[in-house]
Amino acid sequence: MGKITLYHGSPERIVTPKFGLGEEKHDYGKGFYLTESLELAMEWAVYRPGAANGWVHKFELDTDGLKILDFQQYDVLVWLAELMRHRDAADSKRYRMLAGKFIEKFGISSQGYDVIRGWRANASYFYIAKAFVRDEVDVDILEELLALGGLGIQYCVKTQKAYDQLKECPDGLQTVDFSQFNEKYNRRDIEARENMRRLIDSDRNPVTKVFSTLL
Repeated sequence: MGKITLYHGSPERIVTPKFGLGEEKHDYGKGFYLTESLELAMEWAVYRPGAANGWVHKFELDTDGLKILDFQQYDVLVWLAELMRHRDAADSKRYRMLAGKFIEKFGISSQGYDVIRGWRANASYFYIAKAFVRDEVDVDILEELLALGGLGIQYCVKTQKAYDQLKECPDGLQTVDFSQFNEKYNRRDIEARENMRRLIDSDRNPVTKVFSTLL
C-alpha cells in the first residue's frame, strides 16, 4: 500500500496521536481512528450536538512493514463479532448471554496487528444491530443493510510502530462548519434508517437465518 492519506475529524484544533490512548469501548478498542474520506471526517468532527465548529486533521500513514487487519476481507459476521467485543449492541439479558457465544463462533483474533481497517459503527449501525440480536433481521440481507447505513471505512492505529509511521501534514488542518456538516451527518442517519426499515419490513427479509439460529 505504501503511503496513504487519512483524515481525523475532531472537535479539537490540536490533536496528538499517542499510543495507549483512546477508549476500549470504541469500535476496535483503544487506538487513533482515521478515514480516507474527507467528507466523512468532516461529519465525524461535528456529529455531537453542541453547535461548535470542528476540525479535520490530515495525516500520512506509511504502511510499509505494518501488519493490517482488514475486516472488508472477511464475512460481515466476523466484523460484528469484533464490535461485540468492545461495544454493546443491546442491554438485554438475552444479548449478554448470547454475545459471548457469537464472539466465540465468529470472532477472530485482532492481537498482533498494527492497524485495523473496517466499517465504522455509527448510530444507524446500532439500529441494525439491535434488530439483528432481536432476531428481526435475516443474515442474507445483513450486509446490504449495513451498506445502506453509509457507515464508511475507518482505520484504527493500534501499535507504537504504527504511531511512529503516522505523520500529520502541517498544511492539512481544516475547520468544519457545525451547521453544515452536523446537518449532513443527521440527514445521512435519518435516510439510512428509513431505507433500512423498508428493507427489514420487505419480503426480502425471510427472518429464517437469524442471530439465535447461528449459535
